Amino acid sequence: MQFQSSEDAMRQALTLAALGIGRVEPNPAVGAVIVDDNLQLLGQGYHEEFGGPHAEAGALAEAGAYAKGATLYVTLEPCAHHGKTPPCADAIIQAGLQRVVIAMQDPFPKVDGRGIDLLKKAGIAVEVGLLENEARRLTAPFRKLTETGLPYVHAKWAMTLDGRIATASGDSKWITSEESRVRGHRLRGRMDAILVGCGTVLADDPLLTARVGAPVRKATRIVFDSHAKIPLDSQLVTTAKDTPVLVIASARADRAKVDQLRQKEVEVLQLASDPSENRAAAVQNVLEELGRRRMTNVLVEGGGQLLGSFFDAEQVDEAHVFMGPRIIGSADARSPVCGEGRRWIADAAEFELLSHERIGDDVYLKYVSRPGSDFE
Repeated sequence: MQFQSSEDAMRQALTLAALGIGRVEPNPAVGAVIVDDNLQLLGQGYHEEFGGPHAEAGALAEAGAYAKGATLYVTLEPCAHHGKTPPCADAIIQAGLQRVVIAMQDPFPKVDGRGIDLLKKAGIAVEVGLLENEARRLTAPFRKLTETGLPYVHAKWAMTLDGRIATASGDSKWITSEESRVRGHRLRGRMDAILVGCGTVLADDPLLTARVGAPVRKATRIVFDSHAKIPLDSQLVTTAKDTPVLVIASARADRAKVDQLRQKEVEVLQLASDPSENRAAAVQNVLEELGRRRMTNVLVEGGGQLLGSFFDAEQVDEAHVFMGPRIIGSADARSPVCGEGRRWIADAAEFELLSHERIGDDVYLKYVSRPGSDFE
């Protein structure tokens, strides 16, 4: 393979990096490409799984002796510290590369410019910033966890053309096609956690697992349930031994019920304040706890009150909207996002369309939060 430009070489590195999404977290997804002076591909690699070899190591192994005097294109600054693998900067120096082109500097405190400095001191020409915006988008979940201690929050819902997730009677099966629902399961399969409200559990008795193909991660199922109402015979509780369940309750939840849940191997986190009374504080407290657990991507699936609480708290980074070709009507039909909301349009949260895709007669829209949040 021969690239036509430096941008093409970096785009290949970005494409490779994306292959690791869902498998490398809490590490970042990284891709690397090594080329000669004519932009002929000599080696390539990506970070395939957490704890495994980094992208640079894979590219260097593939290039072998041809790496000497060549150029490396890498989506993130090479590491300069010993972690689960040796420093990539050292390996690059030892291989004799003459030039390294980096899309973006690594914000991780143990790197954050040290890899670049190490390469420069070894006499390697270093350039930073090629396709940086694309690299920042790719690493947004890693950057948020690194810079704020909070996971990257995805919100997902399926709605009709008139913006409803269920009829006034609560019927919602099915707004979108089976193919769209398969895509939703694939999204679940790369998450660290899936969050719902107790109302969703009581109404639908969901399993909240990725049931299509082989999920790359096993998400913790999290239920906001102030009074620990979740039934002991629900699918979530009866499968807790195999797939983790975390119930977010208040300190005033019934002690006997909490004990029963724990006996079923359900973890119960009791907050000092009632989540149903101070929703914004509950959202913040839970995200901080998930960040301490090094969860990188979490998915809020609903219902409307829980989604509204996350939007009210300004803690939604990305929205996945599946729109089906149906009209429900009725002022009493259910909306995807409730909560307190905004009184004025000028105060509404703004999102930028990242991608759109037709799935049969459905449309899949992916939005990212506009700055304000820097994790666009």
